[in-house]
Amino acid sequence: MMFPNNFTWGVATSSYQIEGAVNEDGRGRSIWDDFCDTPGKIIDASSGAVACDHYHRWRDDIALIKSLNANAYRFSIAWPRVLPNGTGRVEQRGLDFYDKLVDGLLEAGIEPYATLYHWDLPSDLQHRGGWANRDIAEWFADYAALMARTLGDRVTQWMTINEPWCVSFLSHEIGEHAPGLRDAKLARQAAHHTLLAHGRAMQAVRACASQPAKVGIVLNYEPCLPFDANNPDDVEAARLADIQDPFHGWFTYPVFRGYYSPELMAQSGPAAPNIQPGDMAIISQRNDFLGLNNYTVGRFCLKDGKPVRVRNEAAEYTLMDWEVAPEGLHSLLMRLHAETRGQVPLYVTENGASFADQLISTDGDARVHDERRTAYLLGHIEATQRAIQKGADVRGYFAWSLMDNFEWAKGYQQWFGIVHVDYATQKRTLKDSALAFRTLASRAR
Repeated sequence: MMFPNNFTWGVATSSYQIEGAVNEDGRGRSIWDDFCDTPGKIIDASSGAVACDHYHRWRDDIALIKSLNANAYRFSIAWPRVLPNGTGRVEQRGLDFYDKLVDGLLEAGIEPYATLYHWDLPSDLQHRGGWANRDIAEWFADYAALMARTLGDRVTQWMTINEPWCVSFLSHEIGEHAPGLRDAKLARQAAHHTLLAHGRAMQAVRACASQPAKVGIVLNYEPCLPFDANNPDDVEAARLADIQDPFHGWFTYPVFRGYYSPELMAQSGPAAPNIQPGDMAIISQRNDFLGLNNYTVGRFCLKDGKPVRVRNEAAEYTLMDWEVAPEGLHSLLMRLHAETRGQVPLYVTENGASFADQLISTDGDARVHDERRTAYLLGHIEATQRAIQKGADVRGYFAWSLMDNFEWAKGYQQWFGIVHVDYATQKRTLKDSALAFRTLASRAR
């Protein structure tokens, strides 16, 4: 597979999932610390208190990334590590950690891609209303300005908020993620505030970084596909489902069109978000790129004139019970290329699969033969290449994840890493998928 010479080959992680050290060097509590302490919220009653101990092992992890021939690393900054209360007092030891991480990456020839928010909101801000409080847009902008002043002389690639759908709907209406609320109105208001915060953070980073900064948002998607592409009814079902798709209607539309889906706003009724004059202009200002996260698709049939999601029994499914469908990523890239009129570069910022792995040791040589994950990654990378060949402006691909880690409410019962982690010893072992990524990243450049 051939890619442009300047194509970005990266791996991705997030702070709470790998850093550990939750009580060290002045870090404040996050909503995920609180959520993990609540009985019944995490499937195996675990937490990210230690996770992959990246806070202490970052040097080794940089060497690991370099060994994969990756030329980029997407990481997230833990808001409570640098601002323990979310606002006010700055924790210099937290800033020092990310300073050293960025310097280490650059010394290794790896470009840092910094995500400002990957879900670990400071607990004190949640006590003040969290994402349901409109003031959070300014709190987040102040935090973004702090990080841009600290790292903006070296970091030029910035991502504001990761998957605002998860921040709002999954966390405030479905209740599966922290803070675990179930309120439709709250979820829609949180969605609006995440986008408002995104817009204000873009302004802050551009104003405070000492080097020209490229700033964008990261949205997650599950493309709506027909159960049978040769069946006109199924094709129509997918079209109707797409009209009601919250990933586009609540996030892509406002960011790139300046308005929410009229259909979704009408369906929301009294739960629709409160929008103040000028909000949509802030939300829809120019993004330097769009990061997209994709793992699976939704399949649809038509029943009584309405789209119904159905299971594709002929397909392979991951341990998360997600259908493996590389064609979904291809269609998504082409859709977003058209949606942004080809004027906004695209990055696949997360793509990967969880499968149960087995560490095999032979004569002291440890290996993980993860054929299914390897096939998943190669299939989706090939789908990315086909989209590029058809004209989509895709600048990079980040495999999720660099290593096995704390998988939120699933605890340590899911394995997305291309590197195996023995949590008892913290030993890292390259899986076959990592070897395949290393080879491809080298040959494709």
